[in-house]
Amino acid sequence: MEHSPWEAVIGLEIHVQLNTQTKIFSHAPNRFGDEPNTNITDVCTGQPGTLPVLNQEVVRKAVQFGCAVGAQVAPFSKFDRKSYFYPDSPRNYQITQFEYPIVLGGSIVVKVDGETKEFAINRAHLEDDSGMLKHFSNFGGVDYNRAGTPLIEIVSEPCIHSAKEAVAYATTIKAIMEYLDASDCNMDEGSLRIDANISVKLKTENTLRPKIEIKNMNSFSNMELAIDAEIQRQIHLYTLHANKSPKEVILPGTYRFDPDKKATVLMRTKEAAEDYRYFPEPDLVPIILSPEYIEGIRLSLPELPQQRFKRYVEVLNLPEATAITLINEKSLCDYFEEGLSICKNPKSLANWILVEFVGRIKDSGKTLKEFGLLSKEVASLVNKIEEGKLTGKIAKSVADDMVANPLLTCDEIIEKNPDYKPLSDTASIEKLIDQVLAENPQSIIDYKAGKTKAFAYLIGQVMKLCKGTASPSILNELLLKKLS
Repeated sequence: MEHSPWEAVIGLEIHVQLNTQTKIFSHAPNRFGDEPNTNITDVCTGQPGTLPVLNQEVVRKAVQFGCAVGAQVAPFSKFDRKSYFYPDSPRNYQITQFEYPIVLGGSIVVKVDGETKEFAINRAHLEDDSGMLKHFSNFGGVDYNRAGTPLIEIVSEPCIHSAKEAVAYATTIKAIMEYLDASDCNMDEGSLRIDANISVKLKTENTLRPKIEIKNMNSFSNMELAIDAEIQRQIHLYTLHANKSPKEVILPGTYRFDPDKKATVLMRTKEAAEDYRYFPEPDLVPIILSPEYIEGIRLSLPELPQQRFKRYVEVLNLPEATAITLINEKSLCDYFEEGLSICKNPKSLANWILVEFVGRIKDSGKTLKEFGLLSKEVASLVNKIEEGKLTGKIAKSVADDMVANPLLTCDEIIEKNPDYKPLSDTASIEKLIDQVLAENPQSIIDYKAGKTKAFAYLIGQVMKLCKGTASPSILNELLLKKLS
């Protein structure tokens, strides 16, 4: 949309389930995947006379997030009731923070197409999740296992202007929550759910036009497609009805994304805040936090994604794209960190993890750790290349065997296969060098004329003769001797 007169204005609401042992207002287990309606108490199902009791760990995780994004953690926050009538809400209201949220402000810094951008957060508040409706062939049911699961809802300012920016922002929020160990952020299981509010206006306009909300986007790729589709839909309608008021063209509503049609589909017209009849929750006291409590949490934060990014780029000299790929997936980043403790070349280690090993196991649907490949073995392989004990070509074959036999160490695999032992007999290598030099007199002339590519070419010819088995360090040394 760079040269278009239109500008998209996007705000995201990210709902993150917190991974506490128990639910936000009851002692019921906070666990996914159990038999329906087994992780419930009288509080979860809204039985008359039951009272909620706030889980302190939920508050701690919310404060951690606030500190991580440089927000103001409110010393005073409280809960409200948000009324709506739906079968998955047993009390017919949700307990949330409307008027006084626990986190105010903050920002996220991300790289989008190589450009550093900062996006403002409006607020983050605590609330409880609803149950789940389950539809079968001839009946429907409600599973209340999820009812009362603690949620933090992170609301951005309407400061995002493209689907790419939205994905970068949401990916960073996900990474922060994972680094804090506040959530597993599993989108398939609903631990991370994103709603996007989208409007489009002319770049020359100072006021916003009507917005719509897209719900239930179950992956970042679908989210990008959904936002792009909605932006195009609104531009098309405004262009088609140029003489009408924007309020007549775009009617506020809640939409879902249809991946088959690659289009947004209206679910229902939008409720206004007054429809929810918010009022203070009478059964819960306010949350009062001391400055010492907040500062204690701030000082105990782990290394966060952006701090790791800075270290990887400035200290380890990793390419920015490599650093972003690593930090955005915590399990992969931790895997890299484990290998880093024994590896001599961070850049080479990152490349072997991200390209060679992730590439080899991608069809398994598992992470490298789940697959059973130890990071120290990958680091050991990289070290052997650095030390000249393995050529790159042999190392790729060793990597194939490591994936086929993850229980074997790198050393055991090399020991079992004589072809993996690099040729280090100087007499044999010297013979090969002599043959290559005799066949390539022009390359000798070029090298002596200062053309460094000629040396690489001669090395390649020797490697071709010995099928990549010559020890690189010995080959380099002998060839230099011969040429000088």
